[in-house]
Amino acid sequence: MDLKIDPEELNACVQCGLCLPHCPTFRVTGDEAMSPRGRIKLMREVQDAGAPLTKEVLRSFDTCVQCRGCETACPSGVQYGHLMEATRETLAAKGKVTPRWQRAALMALNRPRMLRAGSAALAIANKFGLVPARLGLPANMPVRQAPLKTSGHDVYLFTGCVMDAWQRSIHAAAQRVVEAAGYGVEPTGALAPCCGALHMHAGLAKTTRKFARAMIASLPDRPILVDSAGCGAAMKDYGHLLGTPEAAAFSARVFDIQEWLAPNLARLPVSEPLDVRVAIQDPCHLRHVQQVHLATREALAPFVSELLELDDEGLCCGAGGAFSVLEPELAQDIRARKLTSIERVDPDYVASANPGCALHLASSGVPTIHPMELIDAAINNTPLPAK
Repeated sequence: MDLKIDPEELNACVQCGLCLPHCPTFRVTGDEAMSPRGRIKLMREVQDAGAPLTKEVLRSFDTCVQCRGCETACPSGVQYGHLMEATRETLAAKGKVTPRWQRAALMALNRPRMLRAGSAALAIANKFGLVPARLGLPANMPVRQAPLKTSGHDVYLFTGCVMDAWQRSIHAAAQRVVEAAGYGVEPTGALAPCCGALHMHAGLAKTTRKFARAMIASLPDRPILVDSAGCGAAMKDYGHLLGTPEAAAFSARVFDIQEWLAPNLARLPVSEPLDVRVAIQDPCHLRHVQQVHLATREALAPFVSELLELDDEGLCCGAGGAFSVLEPELAQDIRARKLTSIERVDPDYVASANPGCALHLASSGVPTIHPMELIDAAINNTPLPAK
């Protein structure tokens, strides 16, 4: 089967194996088929040698977290993310991956009213203990939320889909911080209801391209700040996804909010640091894809008493978009290694700039917080979330 992978990108891998220690699924299974090297070898056998798509082959592709930690480790610059995205797009088009129920669930993400109604129903069910714990819903998931209001037109704040439905309070904190730096903020809301990151993970790249084109048309001519690492990574890749100058120009205007804030710290009010010890958990899509994770440290340093580094070299936490829901046992095994690293530094909070990571860790009792919530608490005297 032609997986429609770029041959040059596929042949860039020399099978050296330096990626293996950085692959979360290989680390917990020791199975070569659960490693980037093993998966690339299977891609070659399917695309170049006509090997059959057995259950074992599909299982290998299905269990990739798509964290892209292998890209950071690779000396040959293999674009593994592009290889897996092309593979999953082809397999999804053939009905080999992404079952109908998953596609139906993803349909709601670009329909704000439907998403809000579904989220409210989930919140009520969650309060009565009717939602499986493996979904990782916030314990205090809101039924209703106050709308975000535009304060000016200097920057957009991308609000997205699931995060806006479940964690709008983080967007509100981010907006207050940006406003404190002297900038007017326009939350994107219905202008750009979904970036398509989860669809891309699922192999539904055609849908992501549709969303990307709509977003490019809806958000012209100013910086776009993103407080979700997974969304930011997807939006910064629109240039590659669509292959147009307009998409590349759009991606150049997308900034992770910590990336944007770090050079603007002098514009914020002077405040006393919060008396908290904060461990930084680098979301994979911030560290390995956007490669701007150091900005989180720069942005947070003036506002907390102590920053703590984990000793796992940024190994994935196992969230991976919907991975923790689709592959709960693997996700929990991967998370266990992250929890051990967190326990070794014993922080008051773990700062994570990605909602999926935060929810996945919080479901095991980790006191998670977004970096913007910490900065907001320091400069605006807002309360910290309960641990």
